[in-house]
Amino acid sequence: MSAVLTSPIGLRRGLGLRPRAAALPQHSDIVVVGGGLIGLSIAWRLAGDGRSVTVLERETVGAGASLAATGMLAPAAEHEPGSDLLLPLALDSLCRWPVFRDALQQASGVDIDYREEGTLVLAIGRDEVERLRFRHDLQRRSGVAAEWLAGAEVRAREPLLRPNVTAGIFCPLDAQVDPRLVMLALVRACEAAGVMIVEDLAADDVTYRGGQASGIVTNRGTLAAETVILATGAWSGEGGLLTDALGLPVRPIKGQSLALKTTTRTGTLAHMIWTEQIHMAPKGDGSLIVGATVEDCGFRDGVTAGGLFALLEGARRVLPGVEEMEVEAVWSGFRPTSDDDAPIIDTLPNGLVVATGHHRNGYLLAPSTADAVVALVETGTVPEVCRGFGLGRFAQTNSGPMRRASA
Repeated sequence: MSAVLTSPIGLRRGLGLRPRAAALPQHSDIVVVGGGLIGLSIAWRLAGDGRSVTVLERETVGAGASLAATGMLAPAAEHEPGSDLLLPLALDSLCRWPVFRDALQQASGVDIDYREEGTLVLAIGRDEVERLRFRHDLQRRSGVAAEWLAGAEVRAREPLLRPNVTAGIFCPLDAQVDPRLVMLALVRACEAAGVMIVEDLAADDVTYRGGQASGIVTNRGTLAAETVILATGAWSGEGGLLTDALGLPVRPIKGQSLALKTTTRTGTLAHMIWTEQIHMAPKGDGSLIVGATVEDCGFRDGVTAGGLFALLEGARRVLPGVEEMEVEAVWSGFRPTSDDDAPIIDTLPNGLVVATGHHRNGYLLAPSTADAVVALVETGTVPEVCRGFGLGRFAQTNSGPMRRASA
Protein backbone atom coordinates (compact mmCIF):
# COMPACT_ATOMS: atom_id res chain seq x y z
CA MET A 1 0.00 0.00 0.00
CA SER A 2 1.38 3.41 -0.93
CA ALA A 3 1.39 6.21 1.64
CA VAL A 4 -0.91 9.19 1.34
CA LEU A 5 1.07 12.42 1.58
CA THR A 6 -0.27 15.12 3.87
CA SER A 7 1.45 18.00 2.10
CA PRO A 8 0.78 19.16 -1.47
CA ILE A 9 2.01 16.01 -3.22
CA GLY A 10 5.35 16.16 -1.45
CA LEU A 11 6.81 19.09 -3.36
CA ARG A 12 9.83 19.56 -1.13
CA ARG A 13 10.66 15.87 -1.18
CA GLY A 14 9.60 14.98 -4.71
CA LEU A 15 11.06 18.00 -6.49
CA GLY A 16 14.21 18.40 -4.46
CA LEU A 17 13.62 21.72 -2.70
CA ARG A 18 16.21 21.83 0.06
CA PRO A 19 16.03 23.89 3.26
CA ARG A 20 17.45 27.38 3.02
CA ALA A 21 19.16 28.61 6.17
CA ALA A 22 21.74 31.01 4.81
CA ALA A 23 23.52 33.44 7.12
CA LEU A 24 21.53 36.62 7.54
CA PRO A 25 23.24 39.53 5.79
CA GLN A 26 23.57 42.87 7.55
CA HIS A 27 22.19 44.84 4.62
CA SER A 28 20.11 44.28 1.51
CA ASP A 29 18.67 46.81 -0.92
CA ILE A 30 15.28 45.13 -0.48
CA VAL A 31 13.94 42.70 2.09
CA VAL A 32 10.76 40.76 1.28
CA VAL A 33 8.99 39.28 4.30
CA GLY A 34 7.18 36.17 3.09
CA GLY A 35 8.42 33.34 0.88
CA GLY A 36 5.21 32.41 -0.86
CA LEU A 37 4.13 32.89 -4.46
CA ILE A 38 3.65 36.66 -4.15
CA GLY A 39 6.83 37.29 -2.18
CA LEU A 40 9.05 35.23 -4.49
CA SER A 41 7.48 36.73 -7.64
CA ILE A 42 8.23 40.22 -6.35
CA ALA A 43 11.76 39.27 -5.25
CA TRP A 44 12.57 37.70 -8.62
CA ARG A 45 11.36 40.73 -10.57
CA LEU A 46 13.23 43.22 -8.37
CA ALA A 47 16.44 41.19 -8.45
CA GLY A 48 16.19 41.22 -12.22
CA ASP A 49 16.61 44.99 -12.03
CA GLY A 50 20.01 44.52 -10.41
CA ARG A 51 18.99 45.04 -6.76
CA SER A 52 20.17 42.92 -3.85
CA VAL A 53 17.12 41.15 -2.45
CA THR A 54 16.67 39.00 0.64
CA VAL A 55 13.52 36.94 1.34
CA LEU A 56 12.67 36.00 4.93
CA GLU A 57 10.25 33.10 5.39
CA ARG A 58 8.89 32.21 8.83
CA GLU A 59 8.46 28.52 7.93
CA THR A 60 9.34 26.99 4.56
CA VAL A 61 8.86 28.33 1.06
CA GLY A 62 5.20 28.11 0.03
CA ALA A 63 4.01 26.77 3.39
CA GLY A 64 0.99 29.07 3.77
CA ALA A 65 -1.21 29.02 0.68
CA SER A 66 1.10 28.74 -2.31
CA LEU A 67 1.65 24.97 -2.24
CA ALA A 68 -1.93 24.33 -1.14
CA ALA A 69 -3.48 26.08 -4.14
CA THR A 70 -4.95 24.55 -7.29
CA GLY A 71 -3.22 27.01 -9.62
CA MET A 72 -6.27 28.30 -11.45
CA LEU A 73 -5.99 31.37 -13.67
CA ALA A 74 -9.73 31.72 -14.10
CA PRO A 75 -11.09 35.27 -14.09
CA ALA A 76 -14.19 34.24 -16.04
CA ALA A 77 -15.16 31.30 -13.82
CA GLU A 78 -14.34 33.35 -10.70
CA HIS A 79 -16.45 36.34 -11.73
CA GLU A 80 -19.46 36.67 -9.47
CA PRO A 81 -21.64 39.42 -7.97
CA GLY A 82 -19.53 41.87 -6.00
CA SER A 83 -16.30 41.27 -7.93
CA ASP A 84 -16.67 44.03 -10.53
CA LEU A 85 -13.77 46.00 -8.99
CA LEU A 86 -11.47 43.00 -9.23
CA LEU A 87 -12.34 41.92 -12.78
CA PRO A 88 -10.16 44.44 -14.72
CA LEU A 89 -7.13 43.53 -12.60
CA ALA A 90 -7.85 39.81 -13.03
CA LEU A 91 -8.11 40.13 -16.81
CA ASP A 92 -5.00 42.33 -16.92
CA SER A 93 -3.01 39.75 -14.99
CA LEU A 94 -4.22 36.88 -17.16
CA CYS A 95 -2.91 38.78 -20.19
CA ARG A 96 0.47 39.13 -18.45
CA TRP A 97 0.76 35.43 -17.69
CA PRO A 98 2.25 34.25 -21.03
CA VAL A 99 5.17 36.69 -20.74
CA PHE A 100 5.56 35.86 -17.02
CA ARG A 101 5.49 32.14 -17.86
CA ASP A 102 8.07 32.36 -20.63
CA ALA A 103 10.47 34.44 -18.54
CA LEU A 104 10.06 32.18 -15.50
CA GLN A 105 10.58 28.97 -17.46
CA GLN A 106 13.64 30.39 -19.20
CA ALA A 107 15.15 31.65 -15.94
CA SER A 108 14.53 28.43 -14.04
CA GLY A 109 14.60 25.65 -16.61
CA VAL A 110 11.29 24.36 -15.18
CA ASP A 111 8.16 23.76 -17.24
CA ILE A 112 5.30 25.01 -15.03
CA ASP A 113 2.54 23.02 -16.83
CA TYR A 114 0.69 26.09 -18.14
CA ARG A 115 -2.58 24.85 -19.67
CA GLU A 116 -5.18 26.76 -21.67
CA GLU A 117 -8.08 24.32 -22.06
CA GLY A 118 -10.51 26.66 -20.31
CA THR A 119 -13.04 26.05 -17.54
CA LEU A 120 -16.41 24.30 -17.56
CA VAL A 121 -18.80 25.53 -14.87
CA LEU A 122 -21.54 22.92 -14.33
CA ALA A 123 -25.12 22.80 -13.10
CA ILE A 124 -27.23 19.84 -11.99
CA GLY A 125 -30.98 20.28 -11.64
CA ARG A 126 -33.31 23.24 -12.17
CA ASP A 127 -32.18 25.37 -9.21
CA GLU A 128 -28.52 25.17 -10.16
CA VAL A 129 -29.36 25.93 -13.79
CA GLU A 130 -31.18 29.10 -12.75
CA ARG A 131 -28.21 30.22 -10.65
CA LEU A 132 -25.86 29.39 -13.51
CA ARG A 133 -28.01 31.45 -15.91
CA PHE A 134 -27.66 34.39 -13.53
CA ARG A 135 -23.88 33.96 -13.51
CA HIS A 136 -23.77 33.73 -17.30
CA ASP A 137 -25.82 36.92 -17.64
CA LEU A 138 -23.36 38.67 -15.31
CA GLN A 139 -20.41 37.42 -17.37
CA ARG A 140 -21.99 38.66 -20.61
CA ARG A 141 -22.76 42.10 -19.13
CA SER A 142 -19.16 42.34 -17.93
CA GLY A 143 -17.73 41.41 -21.32
CA VAL A 144 -16.23 38.14 -20.10
CA ALA A 145 -15.77 35.35 -22.65
CA ALA A 146 -18.30 32.69 -21.66
CA GLU A 147 -20.43 30.31 -23.74
CA TRP A 148 -23.66 28.69 -22.56
CA LEU A 149 -23.82 24.93 -23.15
CA ALA A 150 -26.69 22.49 -22.90
CA GLY A 151 -26.08 19.29 -20.94
CA ALA A 152 -25.40 17.24 -24.06
CA GLU A 153 -22.83 19.81 -25.24
CA VAL A 154 -21.07 19.70 -21.87
CA ARG A 155 -20.86 15.91 -21.96
CA ALA A 156 -19.57 15.99 -25.53
CA ARG A 157 -16.60 18.00 -24.26
CA GLU A 158 -16.20 15.84 -21.12
CA PRO A 159 -17.61 12.33 -21.81
CA LEU A 160 -16.70 11.06 -18.33
CA LEU A 161 -19.21 13.34 -16.61
CA ARG A 162 -22.48 11.93 -15.29
CA PRO A 163 -25.61 12.17 -17.49
CA ASN A 164 -27.28 14.29 -14.80
CA VAL A 165 -25.15 17.32 -15.72
CA THR A 166 -27.90 19.63 -16.97
CA ALA A 167 -26.04 22.66 -18.34
CA GLY A 168 -22.73 24.47 -18.25
CA ILE A 169 -20.72 27.56 -19.08
CA PHE A 170 -17.51 27.23 -21.05
CA CYS A 171 -14.90 29.89 -20.23
CA PRO A 172 -12.39 29.46 -23.08
CA LEU A 173 -9.74 31.95 -21.91
CA ASP A 174 -9.28 30.55 -18.41
CA ALA A 175 -6.00 28.74 -17.81
CA GLN A 176 -4.11 26.95 -15.04
CA VAL A 177 -0.62 26.13 -13.81
CA ASP A 178 0.82 23.54 -11.45
CA PRO A 179 1.61 25.33 -8.15
CA ARG A 180 4.32 22.81 -7.24
CA LEU A 181 6.19 23.59 -10.44
CA VAL A 182 5.64 27.34 -10.25
CA MET A 183 7.10 27.46 -6.75
CA LEU A 184 10.05 25.30 -7.76
CA ALA A 185 10.61 27.56 -10.77
CA LEU A 186 10.43 30.72 -8.64
CA VAL A 187 12.97 29.38 -6.14
CA ARG A 188 15.38 28.49 -8.94
CA ALA A 189 14.81 31.78 -10.78
CA CYS A 190 15.31 33.77 -7.59
CA GLU A 191 18.54 31.96 -6.78
CA ALA A 192 19.79 32.44 -10.33
CA ALA A 193 19.09 36.17 -9.98
CA GLY A 194 21.02 36.38 -6.71
CA VAL A 195 18.09 36.47 -4.29
CA MET A 196 18.96 35.19 -0.83
CA ILE A 197 16.14 33.04 0.61
CA VAL A 198 16.28 32.44 4.36
CA GLU A 199 13.75 29.96 5.77
CA ASP A 200 12.65 29.29 9.34
CA LEU A 201 13.28 32.91 10.32
CA ALA A 202 10.41 35.13 11.41
CA ALA A 203 10.41 38.91 11.19
CA ASP A 204 9.89 40.12 14.77
CA ASP A 205 9.82 43.87 14.24
CA VAL A 206 10.45 46.70 11.78
CA THR A 207 13.24 49.24 12.29
CA TYR A 208 12.73 52.88 11.34
CA ARG A 209 14.84 55.80 10.25
CA GLY A 210 13.17 59.18 10.02
CA GLY A 211 9.77 57.55 10.48
CA GLN A 212 10.26 55.24 7.49
CA ALA A 213 10.81 51.49 7.50
CA SER A 214 14.52 50.76 7.24
CA GLY A 215 14.93 47.08 8.10
CA ILE A 216 13.73 43.97 9.89
CA VAL A 217 14.58 42.62 13.33
CA THR A 218 14.90 38.83 13.73
CA ASN A 219 16.16 36.53 16.46
CA ARG A 220 19.33 36.18 14.41
CA GLY A 221 20.02 39.87 14.08
CA THR A 222 18.84 42.97 12.24
CA LEU A 223 18.72 43.25 8.46
CA ALA A 224 18.91 46.83 7.19
CA ALA A 225 17.25 47.68 3.87
CA GLU A 226 16.22 50.62 1.72
CA THR A 227 12.84 49.00 1.06
CA VAL A 228 10.81 46.58 3.19
CA ILE A 229 8.02 44.62 1.49
CA LEU A 230 5.40 42.72 3.46
CA ALA A 231 4.01 39.69 1.60
CA THR A 232 3.10 37.42 4.49
CA GLY A 233 -0.21 36.17 3.13
CA ALA A 234 -2.76 35.04 5.71
CA TRP A 235 -0.46 36.21 8.51
CA SER A 236 -0.48 39.82 7.27
CA GLY A 237 -3.27 40.75 9.68
CA GLU A 238 -1.41 39.41 12.70
CA GLY A 239 0.08 41.87 15.18
CA GLY A 240 3.79 42.52 15.64
CA LEU A 241 5.04 44.32 12.55
CA LEU A 242 2.37 47.03 12.29
CA THR A 243 0.69 49.34 14.74
CA ASP A 244 -3.06 49.15 15.24
CA ALA A 245 -3.46 52.34 13.18
CA LEU A 246 -1.84 50.62 10.18
CA GLY A 247 -3.32 47.16 10.72
CA LEU A 248 -4.16 45.15 7.64
CA PRO A 249 -7.73 43.74 7.38
CA VAL A 250 -6.54 40.28 6.36
CA ARG A 251 -7.58 36.97 7.89
CA PRO A 252 -7.00 33.28 7.07
CA ILE A 253 -9.65 31.27 5.24
CA LYS A 254 -8.75 27.60 5.52
CA GLY A 255 -9.05 25.32 2.51
CA GLN A 256 -8.69 21.54 2.34
CA SER A 257 -7.84 19.81 -0.94
CA LEU A 258 -6.81 16.42 -2.24
CA ALA A 259 -5.05 14.91 -5.23
CA LEU A 260 -6.29 11.80 -7.02
CA LYS A 261 -4.14 9.62 -9.26
CA THR A 262 -5.73 8.99 -12.64
CA THR A 263 -4.92 6.06 -14.91
CA THR A 264 -5.75 4.99 -18.44
CA ARG A 265 -8.56 2.92 -16.92
CA THR A 266 -10.12 5.76 -14.90
CA GLY A 267 -9.48 8.41 -17.53
CA THR A 268 -9.17 12.08 -16.62
CA LEU A 269 -10.65 15.45 -17.47
CA ALA A 270 -9.73 17.71 -20.36
CA HIS A 271 -10.77 20.96 -18.67
CA MET A 272 -10.95 22.51 -15.25
CA ILE A 273 -14.38 21.70 -13.83
CA TRP A 274 -16.35 23.86 -11.41
CA THR A 275 -19.54 22.96 -9.60
CA GLU A 276 -21.33 24.69 -6.74
CA GLN A 277 -19.49 22.39 -4.33
CA ILE A 278 -15.97 21.81 -5.67
CA HIS A 279 -13.55 22.41 -8.49
CA MET A 280 -11.30 19.87 -10.23
CA ALA A 281 -8.11 20.53 -12.16
CA PRO A 282 -6.25 17.89 -14.20
CA LYS A 283 -2.46 18.25 -14.14
CA GLY A 284 0.16 17.15 -16.63
CA ASP A 285 1.56 14.45 -14.33
CA GLY A 286 -1.78 12.62 -14.29
CA SER A 287 -3.00 13.91 -10.94
CA LEU A 288 -6.47 15.41 -10.53
CA ILE A 289 -6.68 18.13 -7.89
CA VAL A 290 -10.01 18.43 -6.08
CA GLY A 291 -10.56 21.55 -4.00
CA ALA A 292 -11.36 23.31 -1.89
CA THR A 293 -13.29 23.78 1.31
CA VAL A 294 -13.91 27.32 2.61
CA GLU A 295 -13.56 27.49 6.40
CA ASP A 296 -13.46 30.73 8.38
CA CYS A 297 -11.86 29.11 11.44
CA GLY A 298 -8.65 31.03 12.02
CA PHE A 299 -5.34 29.19 11.91
CA ARG A 300 -6.82 25.80 12.78
CA ASP A 301 -4.62 23.53 10.72
CA GLY A 302 -5.15 19.97 9.54
CA VAL A 303 -7.29 17.77 7.32
CA THR A 304 -10.66 16.61 8.60
CA ALA A 305 -12.91 13.69 7.70
CA GLY A 306 -15.75 16.12 7.03
CA GLY A 307 -13.65 18.19 4.67
CA LEU A 308 -12.46 15.19 2.68
CA PHE A 309 -15.96 13.73 2.55
CA ALA A 310 -17.32 17.00 1.14
CA LEU A 311 -14.62 17.07 -1.54
CA LEU A 312 -15.03 13.44 -2.59
CA GLU A 313 -18.82 13.57 -2.55
CA GLY A 314 -18.78 16.80 -4.57
CA ALA A 315 -16.46 15.22 -7.15
CA ARG A 316 -18.38 11.93 -7.28
CA ARG A 317 -21.61 13.85 -7.88
CA VAL A 318 -20.42 14.78 -11.39
CA LEU A 319 -17.50 12.43 -12.10
CA PRO A 320 -18.21 8.79 -11.18
CA GLY A 321 -14.69 7.70 -12.08
CA VAL A 322 -13.28 9.24 -8.90
CA GLU A 323 -14.42 6.10 -7.07
CA GLU A 324 -11.64 4.14 -8.79
CA MET A 325 -8.90 6.76 -8.40
CA GLU A 326 -6.18 6.34 -5.78
CA VAL A 327 -5.90 9.14 -3.22
CA GLU A 328 -2.41 10.53 -3.72
CA ALA A 329 -2.29 13.42 -1.26
CA VAL A 330 -4.43 15.45 1.11
CA TRP A 331 -3.60 18.84 2.60
CA SER A 332 -4.85 22.12 3.96
CA GLY A 333 -3.72 25.73 3.68
CA PHE A 334 -4.76 29.27 4.53
CA ARG A 335 -5.97 31.74 1.91
CA PRO A 336 -5.03 35.36 2.72
CA THR A 337 -8.42 37.06 2.59
CA SER A 338 -9.07 40.78 2.94
CA ASP A 339 -12.37 42.23 4.09
CA ASP A 340 -13.54 42.56 0.46
CA ASP A 341 -11.74 39.45 -0.92
CA ALA A 342 -9.46 41.63 -3.09
CA PRO A 343 -5.71 42.25 -2.77
CA ILE A 344 -4.02 45.08 -0.90
CA ILE A 345 -1.16 46.61 -2.90
CA ASP A 346 0.09 49.82 -1.35
CA THR A 347 2.82 51.80 0.39
CA LEU A 348 1.89 52.59 3.98
CA PRO A 349 2.64 55.94 5.63
CA ASN A 350 5.62 54.34 7.38
CA GLY A 351 7.14 53.41 4.00
CA LEU A 352 6.36 49.71 4.27
CA VAL A 353 5.21 48.23 0.95
CA VAL A 354 2.43 45.64 1.28
CA ALA A 355 1.19 43.02 -1.18
CA THR A 356 -1.30 40.67 0.41
CA GLY A 357 -4.97 39.67 0.69
CA HIS A 358 -5.24 37.84 -2.65
CA HIS A 359 -7.84 35.35 -1.31
CA ARG A 360 -8.21 32.54 -3.91
CA ASN A 361 -6.67 34.50 -6.78
CA GLY A 362 -2.99 34.53 -5.83
CA TYR A 363 -1.78 32.62 -8.87
CA LEU A 364 -3.97 34.58 -11.26
CA LEU A 365 -2.85 37.94 -9.85
CA ALA A 366 0.85 37.18 -9.35
CA PRO A 367 2.14 38.86 -12.55
CA SER A 368 0.16 42.07 -12.09
CA THR A 369 1.02 42.19 -8.39
CA ALA A 370 4.73 41.77 -9.04
CA ASP A 371 4.65 44.47 -11.74
CA ALA A 372 2.70 46.81 -9.44
CA VAL A 373 5.18 46.40 -6.58
CA VAL A 374 8.12 46.99 -8.90
CA ALA A 375 6.41 50.20 -10.02
CA LEU A 376 5.79 51.21 -6.39
CA VAL A 377 9.45 50.68 -5.50
CA GLU A 378 10.79 52.43 -8.59
CA THR A 379 8.30 55.27 -9.08
CA GLY A 380 6.14 55.45 -5.96
CA THR A 381 2.94 54.75 -7.89
CA VAL A 382 1.12 51.68 -9.17
CA PRO A 383 -0.32 51.11 -12.66
CA GLU A 384 -3.82 52.48 -13.24
CA VAL A 385 -5.41 49.02 -13.09
CA CYS A 386 -4.13 48.57 -9.50
CA ARG A 387 -5.13 51.94 -8.09
CA GLY A 388 -8.33 50.74 -6.48
CA PHE A 389 -6.50 48.28 -4.23
CA GLY A 390 -4.85 50.49 -1.64
CA LEU A 391 -5.43 50.17 2.09
CA GLY A 392 -7.38 53.42 2.14
CA ARG A 393 -10.44 51.76 0.62
CA PHE A 394 -11.17 50.15 3.98
CA ALA A 395 -11.37 53.48 5.82
CA GLN A 396 -14.84 54.42 7.04
CA THR A 397 -16.57 57.21 5.14
CA ASN A 398 -16.56 59.33 8.28
CA SER A 399 -12.76 59.07 8.48
CA GLY A 400 -13.03 56.80 11.48
CA PRO A 401 -10.63 53.93 12.21
CA MET A 402 -9.92 51.23 9.67
CA ARG A 403 -11.70 47.94 9.97
CA ARG A 404 -9.64 45.13 11.44
CA ALA A 405 -10.37 41.53 10.59
CA SER A 406 -10.46 39.02 13.38
CA ALA A 407 -7.81 36.32 13.36
